Amino acid sequence: MPAVSLRKLVLSAAVVAVFPLAAQAAPAQPNDFIEVFAKIFGEHKGIRKGHAKGVCATGDFTASAEATARFDAALFSGSAIPVSYRFSLAGGNPAAPDYASSPRGLAAQFTLADGSKHNIATLTTPVFGAKDPENFLGLLQASVPSADGKPDIAKIQAFRTAHPDTQPQAQWLAANPPPWSYATAEYFGIHTFYLVDKGGEKVKIRWHLQPKDGVKGLSAKEIAQQNADFLDGRLKQRLADGAVEFDWIISFGEAADSENDPSVQWPARPTLNAGTLRINTSGDGSCVNINFDPNVLSGGFSASDDPVLRMRSPAYAISFGKRLSGQ
Repeated sequence: MPAVSLRKLVLSAAVVAVFPLAAQAAPAQPNDFIEVFAKIFGEHKGIRKGHAKGVCATGDFTASAEATARFDAALFSGSAIPVSYRFSLAGGNPAAPDYASSPRGLAAQFTLADGSKHNIATLTTPVFGAKDPENFLGLLQASVPSADGKPDIAKIQAFRTAHPDTQPQAQWLAANPPPWSYATAEYFGIHTFYLVDKGGEKVKIRWHLQPKDGVKGLSAKEIAQQNADFLDGRLKQRLADGAVEFDWIISFGEAADSENDPSVQWPARPTLNAGTLRINTSGDGSCVNINFDPNVLSGGFSASDDPVLRMRSPAYAISFGKRLSGQ
């Protein structure tokens, strides 16, 4: 064998020996996310580890006649179903400014007539921050502040360059202003689910919540002039004029549409307005002890194998347990 080829083989073997995990990250564990959030945002005992800042709200949901006719799901019975909501800011900082350029969230827990629950969790971005738990964890780890207390921007950018699936959400946030109000934001379910129709067919779906108040963001001038805590008050002020409403828009996926990658947005697809979510009051403590795990589904719905969606259950459970025990 030529000497140069032998040297290449030896060098290649050395690289593999020194960097055995370079090609594939170790599987992320649920508690990894709890720990890295604490490193980024600090320890906040008794507070949700993700979406730490938020406000509870109450209301109901009524399915549309079209949804009731098409799907075999108790959630789409057509009767008014009570709902507990939580609007929030992404991240683990309970004092984050409401004008921050980060996703907002809207979680909801429906209580059906038989007492069973159905949860949804949404973001104001149409995609998630990474394709899988490993890349999301890597992005968070790259965002841990340096010794000076500031994130290493070059490190974050290098990670995003090496992992393109972490770029779309950041690009969307850079191109769209923070919402003017919780009531003027569009919320996306991000993950793929399945819904059984009246014929027994399992249909691939995603959804978003369309605000009847319209989509409105903050201007640059408004961002500069806002105080850090205006969203809760603005929602309460809006509710004084009547219920805040969202249309629940279901999109029907096609064979080529991703089922397990929440960092990829589906193209425009046929839709159905499944009904109206109403928010009637806000500011009480009704959602404090709710774990909004989006894998808690009522009859007719089932979750995809999206690894990010699957990771939510154990990660949420750990956060929930710590919160209830004052950790």
